[in-house]
Amino acid sequence: MTSLVVLLQAPASGGGTMQLVLLGGMILIFWLFMIRPQAKKAKAAKEFQANLQKGEKVVTIAGIHGKINKVNEDGTIDLETSPGSYIKIEKSAISIEWTNNINKAAAAATTTK
Repeated sequence: MTSLVVLLQAPASGGGTMQLVLLGGMILIFWLFMIRPQAKKAKAAKEFQANLQKGEKVVTIAGIHGKINKVNEDGTIDLETSPGSYIKIEKSAISIEWTNNINKAAAAATTTK
């Protein structure tokens, strides 16, 4: 009975080290699955927006479809939404996902004809 009491009262050696390893592992997992992919996505979107050219069909984050008429030096775009109708928007308002989806659908439609 006394040996049982001694075992229960003995401090666990290396417990603090194990907690630090687990905390470090959690931070690593969080970085791998949350922060890194988001940073890659943001970098790709910024590169996409920097390479926009006149004549490209795009979709804004608000869902407005149009064709780029002019890329301005101040970070804005003149977007033709319908023939003769133009709006001025920020480059950052262009959605990379929606633009890629509409361009893939248009490319698929032209190849099936």
